[in-house]
Amino acid sequence: MHLGLIGGIGPAATVAYYQRLTARLREMGHALDLTIVNADAGTLVRNNRTDARQAQAEIYAELIGRLKAAGADCAAITSLGGHFCYAETEAISPLPLISAVAPLDVYFVAQGLGTLGLLGTDVVMRTQLYGQLTRTTAVAPQENREEIGRAYIDMALRGHCTDDDRTLFFEAGRRMVADQGAEAIILAGTDLNLAFDGHDPGYKVIDALDVHVALLADLAAGRITLDAAMKGSS
Repeated sequence: MHLGLIGGIGPAATVAYYQRLTARLREMGHALDLTIVNADAGTLVRNNRTDARQAQAEIYAELIGRLKAAGADCAAITSLGGHFCYAETEAISPLPLISAVAPLDVYFVAQGLGTLGLLGTDVVMRTQLYGQLTRTTAVAPQENREEIGRAYIDMALRGHCTDDDRTLFFEAGRRMVADQGAEAIILAGTDLNLAFDGHDPGYKVIDALDVHVALLADLAAGRITLDAAMKGSS
């Protein structure tokens, strides 16, 4: 299976997808067949903030057309924030789309988790992952959600995490665990690995990027069908 990725949103997440897909396929004994196209992060941020779903979907569709021309069999968006226009994109996509949100419910239920705390863009947190978690409950920071969302976007665009950013994210997660009953914190922004990788915040953390990568790797290796992957199930 030839995977197509829409990258660039942000660059650190694109690198993480590539590294983790390569490593996982190597462990499986399979070569990775992959093409990546670059979306402009600044344009996506503007469209996200203004809820310009159709405009961003049309940008994605053009990029997915390039992936199809390169021989890709399916496409995926390497940004949970970038999923704000997923339905609009799916309707005009030249290739089947593999959602990064759909597999999360399946994974959380399998792990025995019922309440999850969200960190990511303001839209992701405010809409509780666009209301697409149907089998589990999501909570978001209550006091400074917009500040956290701005800090996340700034970090993603510059490609590195400051100490102040890390403190902000870690404390937000701690409060969701202590005050809102979160059993784990979802890194629902694909650039949050910049803050959390190599650090122990003192609570359970699940990187949504890893869940998506696992699904894409199983698809690439032929362990699951395209139909199953599109439903988020392995």
